[in-house]
Amino acid sequence: MDRRSLMKKAGIAGVLATGIAPAVHAQAAIRWRLASSFPKSLDTIYGAAEVFAAQVKAMSGGKFEISTHAAGELMPAFGVVDGVQQGTVEMAHTAPYYFFGKNECFALGTAIPFGLNSRQMTAWMYEGNGGKLMREFYAKYNMVNFPGGNTGAQMGGWYRKEIKTLADIKGLKMRIGGFAGKVLERLGGVPQNIPAGEIYQSLEKGTIDAAEWVGPYDDLKLGFNKVAPFYYYPGWWEGGPQLDFFINDKAFNGLSAEYKAIVENAAAHAHTVMQARYDARNPAALKQLVGAGTKLRPFSNDVLSEAFKQSMALYDELGSKNADWKKIYADYSGFRAEQNLWFRFTEATFDRFMQAQKL
Repeated sequence: MDRRSLMKKAGIAGVLATGIAPAVHAQAAIRWRLASSFPKSLDTIYGAAEVFAAQVKAMSGGKFEISTHAAGELMPAFGVVDGVQQGTVEMAHTAPYYFFGKNECFALGTAIPFGLNSRQMTAWMYEGNGGKLMREFYAKYNMVNFPGGNTGAQMGGWYRKEIKTLADIKGLKMRIGGFAGKVLERLGGVPQNIPAGEIYQSLEKGTIDAAEWVGPYDDLKLGFNKVAPFYYYPGWWEGGPQLDFFINDKAFNGLSAEYKAIVENAAAHAHTVMQARYDARNPAALKQLVGAGTKLRPFSNDVLSEAFKQSMALYDELGSKNADWKKIYADYSGFRAEQNLWFRFTEATFDRFMQAQKL
């Protein structure tokens, strides 16, 4: 009789009496290292890696432990993909779009301008073809991916001067995450790819004119309101940016089926917790920022419309020269169209009504 049959017939008490432990407890102890692209001070985005590691340890009965390391501890923030690909560390937690320089398709794993919102992104990954397509793509880099959190729609960043028209973007040096810089360039801006821990100093010294990170809770922690007075919305380049856990394929394939299931479920838990933290903490942080003098401003329709136009043109151009992009974006864009049709009649209508009420 095999172990599973025995467990089913005898029940857990009977199995323990025979001295045969459940599968998880029969596994050898494993120790992994996780390199994050984020500083420890950001308990939301860096914290997702800690949530993940804690779940893996708990579900494995302490047999599978993963130490988490902030950006700069083991490798630079933007060195984590190379670290995983080369097997220097077993895994990383990062925003895939930081690595669009390797291939523009990395951006599709996080967010692209005027893309999916957070719920739509999760739907594409788990129930659409997103998970399959991105898994095939990352395999080229010796990595296995799992969704690892989402910030929800982001703010449009901090500016030392007002952005009233498209002309105000000309020559603007802005820290902007990953792929969105390609669209900013087409609007006349000058994108800068700077890790979170270096943004404040760059903005304070005037090395850059503007910077975006995530939203009120993180931005307040990072102190951007002290060095730039204007806070714009929405972050049209990040409607639902997803983080990922990247795992070296040899390390992952070396796990037992039980440990693989633990990793998958711990990642899903961290994915949910991360956005819950942002959604719960951003409102109070926004009130605090406004109370301290932050000047909230919406992007003008002219800015949004031109950014949309340039984004769509960029995607068409990429499709003509990047076969990976053409394949994945075709599915992504089709899914986006269907989702927006559905959300238009449900979520968006409900939200507009509720946000007009006095609560």
